[in-house]
Amino acid sequence: MPIVTIKLLEGRSIEQKRALVKEVTEAISRTANAPKENIHIILEDMAKSDYATEGVLKSDI
Repeated sequence: MPIVTIKLLEGRSIEQKRALVKEVTEAISRTANAPKENIHIILEDMAKSDYATEGVLKSDI
């Protein structure tokens, strides 16, 4: 049973999230030969103030 966690910066629409989980489910099913009903995806939205790169918060960019 594949379990996938995807962390995203806040701001994606529900339509984008629906498309994302559909595509990820298809890819896992195809490449891992896993039945779609056994694939679980967890989306975690992160505030831009909770993520940094190169020492700078995304909220400061």
